[in-house]
Amino acid sequence: MFNIHSQTIQMPDGLEISLETGKLARQADGSIVLRCGNLVMLATVCAAKEHREGTDFLPLSVDYQEKFASAGKIPGSFQRREGRLSDNEILISRLIDRALRPIFPEDYHAEVQVMVTLQSADENIQPDALAALAASAAIMVSDIPFNGPISEVRVCKIGGKYVINPPVDQLDTADLDLIIAGSAESIIMVEGESNEVSELEMIEAIKVAHDAIKLQVAAQKELEAKVGKTEKRTYCHEIHDEDLKKKMYDALFEKVYAVCLEGNDNKSVRSEGFSAILIEYKESLPEEERENALFKVYFGDIQYDASRKMVLEESKRLDGRKLNEIRPITCEVNYLPSAHGSALFTRGETQSLSTTTLGTKLDEQIVDQPMYKGFSKFYLHYNFPGFSTGEVRPNRGVGRREVGHGNLAQRTLKKVMPKEEENPYTIRIVSDILESNGSSSMATVCAGCLSLMDAGIQIKAPVSGIAMGLITDTTTGKYAVLSDILGDEDHLGDMDFKVTGTAKGIVACQMDIKIGGLSYEILEKALIQAKEGRLHILSKMTEVLDKPKDELKPFAPRAHTIIIDRELIGAVIGPGGKVVQEIQRESGATVNIEEKDNKGYISIFATNGESMSAARKRIEGIVKMPDVGEVYEAKVKSIQAFGAFCEFLPGKEGLLHISEISWDRLPSMDGVLQEGEVIQVKLTEIDKKTGKYRLSRKILLPRPPREEKPTQEQ
Repeated sequence: MFNIHSQTIQMPDGLEISLETGKLARQADGSIVLRCGNLVMLATVCAAKEHREGTDFLPLSVDYQEKFASAGKIPGSFQRREGRLSDNEILISRLIDRALRPIFPEDYHAEVQVMVTLQSADENIQPDALAALAASAAIMVSDIPFNGPISEVRVCKIGGKYVINPPVDQLDTADLDLIIAGSAESIIMVEGESNEVSELEMIEAIKVAHDAIKLQVAAQKELEAKVGKTEKRTYCHEIHDEDLKKKMYDALFEKVYAVCLEGNDNKSVRSEGFSAILIEYKESLPEEERENALFKVYFGDIQYDASRKMVLEESKRLDGRKLNEIRPITCEVNYLPSAHGSALFTRGETQSLSTTTLGTKLDEQIVDQPMYKGFSKFYLHYNFPGFSTGEVRPNRGVGRREVGHGNLAQRTLKKVMPKEEENPYTIRIVSDILESNGSSSMATVCAGCLSLMDAGIQIKAPVSGIAMGLITDTTTGKYAVLSDILGDEDHLGDMDFKVTGTAKGIVACQMDIKIGGLSYEILEKALIQAKEGRLHILSKMTEVLDKPKDELKPFAPRAHTIIIDRELIGAVIGPGGKVVQEIQRESGATVNIEEKDNKGYISIFATNGESMSAARKRIEGIVKMPDVGEVYEAKVKSIQAFGAFCEFLPGKEGLLHISEISWDRLPSMDGVLQEGEVIQVKLTEIDKKTGKYRLSRKILLPRPPREEKPTQEQ
């Protein structure tokens, strides 16, 4: 019934990965079951037999999903079923997509759908490092045209050593954590974060990862041969007119090259200059020959070749800059007067307006995933509206690109955030991209950092980011590394390499390679050049604000954390929450109580000092242990014939005996004290057996002089 083929990959560290096909999802063009420990992942691929007329790109869709049953859980949503992909699933989908997309043939335009599903989870194995391997293997055992295989691995530096796909419980100790994709010949993609590592450490990690990738690629080739899918389907998705292409090149190349050489730093002006050349060419033709879809295709090829030639031969860029030159930068903080922190960062024609908002524990982001359920105290949202590029585009919610760009900025800024115990706030950063012409995610890093410092968050160090590009000529061997790339240079170039870091080192990176055979020499040059640009941008930022402000904004919430013994939590909460509700009502502050590490953590948030002081005083009074000999302000709660009971700390009453009220002998309590009266008392004794408190007022009063007794002589 089943025609099963399998392949085992033995990794150097002893980890075993198995790939199996022929048993599950047999009607898909290709399917793979990947196993590693208790982890089971199903990857399928389907491709349309023909492409849609007029399609000139690869319509590839990649969806990664984690089933809640894989971890023995039921979804927490209202309908109790898996819904739209979570941000985590979108990010893993993007990791797979970015690794696969460059490997399909350039002229293949049929619709392709890749689906990867986590069916069984292993709590100590991260699935994101295995998903692209499963997807690539599924394509390899199909007849879909593909220039693979590829694979992805995680490489971490732990205790000074580089480790491939380490257990989850070791990730917290890693100084470097990268996901790297590649083929047998070259690296395709890099994504990850680090603790201010050097450029050479980054390169060494990539080399170690590539060795592991080669093992997984070789195993896929063996499985492909076993299945017998070495011959792929034939297709014809593009029709060309070589004569027209030659005519257009001969007539237009020099004109396009001349516009490139103008070095205009305005994107719209450059675009109009190129468009005018094509319009003029069409109008020179007979009317019946002016409508041809290939005009746009070949003119795009001319722009591509002309701009790349200029970079390689003239060392000049489309906007007139030198190869390592950064666009003009302006920074401004406290741009929005009512925000807790804000910054406007403009670099050339790319602009981010970022805000930092301080919230309470009630504002934490809820994370509900099969392998993790909890809360996040720090998150960043990135918005990319249509007007930022002058487009008319409906707002249909957050797209995958926005999730990915926001994640890169978030993981960067998270690296410089204060320790959790030093930061009582939930922090939300929002980056609104108001203009975009390349590297808006790096503008988000810079603006987000400035807004945090403007808000008074004591980050460890300022951080900046830069996007690097690459132009290569495989025929001549020439190449040029570009700093701070434009949108056009991203489209026309061979690499998009984003690097973020402090003055000490790299904290995050994201690289996509569009060509094969990227040498480590080029990679090293790109990283060194990126460091120079990153430090230049950082210097422009620190001219405006070089460290976090010492004080929060007057209207920002104040926060204070009190750590108490676990046994005292109930006293602060009170029966049915009565005490804590009363504290919040009377003080106007927000009080949140949680238990962790066998301690009680009380977080107090208030919009002014008076509210904060009132709440702190009440809570500290409740949790404070009475000290014998300490003087307290006490309120008379009830009066008895033998004395009065006084509340000297919240919830703690002691007996003020009639004999301890005054140095005078009092015949009764009539008229001596009133209920509700506030007096000063001293705690004189705590009964060891009963725990009762004895108070004295007279001990705080001046003792009257003793009357001398008359002598016998007198």
